[in-house]
Amino acid sequence: MHEMAIAEGILDIALDYAAKNDGKRIAEIGLLLGEMSGVETEALEMCFGILARGTIAEGAALKMKRIPLVGKCSKCGKEFPIEHYDFWCPECEDGVLNLLSGREMQVEYLEVD
Repeated sequence: MHEMAIAEGILDIALDYAAKNDGKRIAEIGLLLGEMSGVETEALEMCFGILARGTIAEGAALKMKRIPLVGKCSKCGKEFPIEHYDFWCPECEDGVLNLLSGREMQVEYLEVD
């Protein structure tokens, strides 16, 4: 379960930020999770809850924003959503593309009191 390691990283970021800013309580953590990140949100919430017990992040809400998988064809330049991991360009049918979004896994914001 890699969600435990992810939750640990999120908690470390939040606690470090709170400590540097004299925070007494972490109320909310906003996350950006790309479609291709493979994160199971329920497992992440459970792991975070366990790890946050006894810290100033205990009870903090995780607000997760899913980022769609979007590519750009390197041949014709068309940008398009990638569905069902079909990486072929719908315009020119070329298979070479650059991923523009969908692999994100980051803390977007923190609400600290």
